[in-house]
This record gives sequence, structure tokens and C-alpha cells, in this order.
Amino acid sequence: MDKNNLTPKAIVASLDEHIIGQADAKRKVAISLRNRYRRMALDETMQKEIIPKNILMIGPTGVGKTEIARRMATLVGAPFVKVEATKYTEVGYVGRDVESMIRDLTENGVRLIKNRMKNEVRTEAEKNATERLIKLLAPAMKKKEKQSSNPFEMLFNQTMQQEEEVEDVPDESVKLKRKDIRERLLAGQLEDETVKIKVEQEMKGLGMFGMNGMQDNMQDMFSQMMPKKKVERTLPVSRAREILIDEEATKLIDEESVQDEAIQLVETMGIVFIDEIDKIAGSNQGADVSRQGVQRDILPIVEGSVVQTKYGAVNTEHILFIGAGAFHVSKPSDLIPELQGRFPIRVELEKLSVEDFIKILKEPKTSLLKQYESLMQTEHVTINFTDEAIEKLAQIAYDVNQETDNIGARRLHTILEKMLEDLSYEAPDMPHATVEITAQYVESKLGTIAKNKDLSEFIL
Repeated sequence: MDKNNLTPKAIVASLDEHIIGQADAKRKVAISLRNRYRRMALDETMQKEIIPKNILMIGPTGVGKTEIARRMATLVGAPFVKVEATKYTEVGYVGRDVESMIRDLTENGVRLIKNRMKNEVRTEAEKNATERLIKLLAPAMKKKEKQSSNPFEMLFNQTMQQEEEVEDVPDESVKLKRKDIRERLLAGQLEDETVKIKVEQEMKGLGMFGMNGMQDNMQDMFSQMMPKKKVERTLPVSRAREILIDEEATKLIDEESVQDEAIQLVETMGIVFIDEIDKIAGSNQGADVSRQGVQRDILPIVEGSVVQTKYGAVNTEHILFIGAGAFHVSKPSDLIPELQGRFPIRVELEKLSVEDFIKILKEPKTSLLKQYESLMQTEHVTINFTDEAIEKLAQIAYDVNQETDNIGARRLHTILEKMLEDLSYEAPDMPHATVEITAQYVESKLGTIAKNKDLSEFIL
């Protein structure tokens, strides 16, 4: 969506296509998102003074907190990362350091920019990949380059299994064969032919526990110093083409430009979603790590600090932070005052009703019912849900949530999976069948379990 069209109303309308209810939460994130564009339209002096209005979402699990934030980031192409506050520990203890959330966010920013730049050069990359495929399908005699006489270089190349530089020297027969292959390749006639290509293998972790930030930096340093090992794989042309296109596109883009743009994008549009923030509220009792200590470690990141990443320094001052938690035991005022002050926008998300469950099942573009219908269509089995069946499913999901743990809309996943278990198992043996899912069908599959609290607690 063009940023000029990203009005709060348009943002809410877009979120409504995927998320049911929670109008207040959508409205507030839409205003927050619009303010980011308003800020960027101001002069540099004023931009520096305007800080993002971070949001604290309060509500039980499964009501749409994460989904609202994730969809909002996708809508504008912003780097997004979801972290759990409980995974961080106070500095000095074994555990993840809080700066890792910014390193993860920067990785996502680099991926976004790299994918955009690769799409811009895809046409040229496709041409180059086609030429490489032709040579793989009709290889010529290869003349090896003179190898280095330096013993250290020879040992290094052998250790890393680098691909030897060779010169492709086709004779007339090979040229004719390649001409024929080019025509057939462009006509899509060789998609199932196999070729051998060498692909890069990622370095494995160094295995240093309890040294998260240092471990990340050391591993990055080693991966940049040492060439990536290549392994040979036999793949069909259709799969090999995509790998070769990606390799060729990578050669055509400038890594420094990618990193510079990514850091700028992260600093101006990055979104960090900190889940379970309620679980680090208040002082801790017993031998566990101090919750207040974790809060004080998170505070500088949220306030605005500079975090070193392998792509360069990232200033967190204008990154948008969204905190979220159920707050059914603790409350927002249990957070340390400094952290409370950094989340000025509070929004309480509503518990889901039976009507909400019905809408969730039916209305979104890729609703759960449409997902299961599509899955069964791959087996040539058609399933149809009656309105009564949908109402029954919604009622069961609501009742089980009330009687056991309230996991919100996630309960629908477990309910549907259990109900369709037998059908999913039998589907390959019943092609072209049509199955009507009625209220009686739902009752027969779920009725006994739903009514038995002990069973529903463990099964649903």
C-alpha cells in the first residue's frame, strides 16, 4: 500500500480483512503508524524531537495482539520481530541479552531490503541463471586454471572445498547442443531434467553457551573471514533455476547499500513486539533472576540507545515498541515507573465471544474453514460447513475456553483438528467425495469430549 494512502481508516480496513474485532486496538496502532509517516515529512530538527508513542496491549492470549502488530508491519513492509520478555535475563546471568532483539530486527531489515533489491535485478539474474543451466545441461571440456604453488593456499582451498576456477571451452558440437537446449529450456520442456550444482553450506554454531552477544559477534566474524563451504547437490532444473537466480541476483546487488538501507529502515520503521511483558512485572521472590533487573536492562533499548550489530550501529530511539501481556496476575503499574512511562498508549483487548468465534471461522480472507476446505481439495474431497455447524464449533470453543485455560482463537485450531481427524486420515481413499459438516457431525465428533472437563482439558 502506498504511504500516501495509509490513512488510519485504510490501515484499520486492511487489518479488518484478517482480524476480527478489537476495533480500539486497531485504531490506536493505525494512528501510531500514521504518525511515523507524519514525522518523516517534517524537517530534521523536529524529527529528532518526536519520539514514537509505544503501545502496551493488555489482554488474554489468542485475542489478536501479535497478529495486529505482525499484520501492521507486513502492510507497510517494516522490519518486525516478536520476542518474549521471559527469555531475557538480567546482565550477569546465563541467558539472552536484551540487545539481541535489535540484532534480530536488523537481520529482518537486511532480509527485506535484500529481497527488494533482488526483485529489482531479477530479469538480469534470470538470464544469467539460464546461461548457467545451459552449460550444466551441455557441459564442454573444461580447462583448469593454473593452481597456486603456495602450500598454505593449496591446503586452505582443499579444506574449504572451494570450486576450482575453470574455463569453459565449447566446441562446435557442444555449441549446437546448447542451441537446442536453450530452445527447449525456454519452452519449459526440461523442468524435470536433473543437474548437479554446488550450493553454499551455512557454518554451524560454535556451541558456546551463555555468551549470547559475544557468541553472535564471534560467529559473524568467523563466517566473514572463512569462505562458505560448498556441497554438491543433484536437483531438477525447476529447483536449480531458483537457486541459481538467487545466486546471480546476490552478485548483482551491492552489499554495502543493502546494509545502509536496512539500518535506516530499522531505525525509522522497525517494530519490536515484546510479549509476556507482564511476567517480568514486579519484584521477584525466591532464587529466580530479578524481574526488575530485566526491566532495567530493557529500559535503555526502549528509551533509545545505540546497539552494535554485524551490519553497523543501530539507534533504537525511533523504533516502535509494542509491549503485550495478559496482566491477569500483575498489572501495568507493577512495571517500574521508567518503563511504564515509555509505553504511553494503553489498549485493552476484549475477550472473544461466541459471535467473534463465528466471524473468525467465516470472514477472514484465509479463514480456518477455508484453509481446511483447501487442504481437503488437494485430495479431491469437498467439505461444506453448514451455518449450524459453525455456530456449534464456536460455542464449543467458547465453552472449553471458559472451563479450562482461555487461549482465545487458538482454541479453534485444536477443535477443528480434532473434529476433522478421521476425515483427514480417510481422505486419500475417498476421492471426489462430498462431506457435509452439520451440527450433528460436530456433536458426534466433539460432544462427549467437550462435556467432559477432564477430557477437554487434555484433548481440546
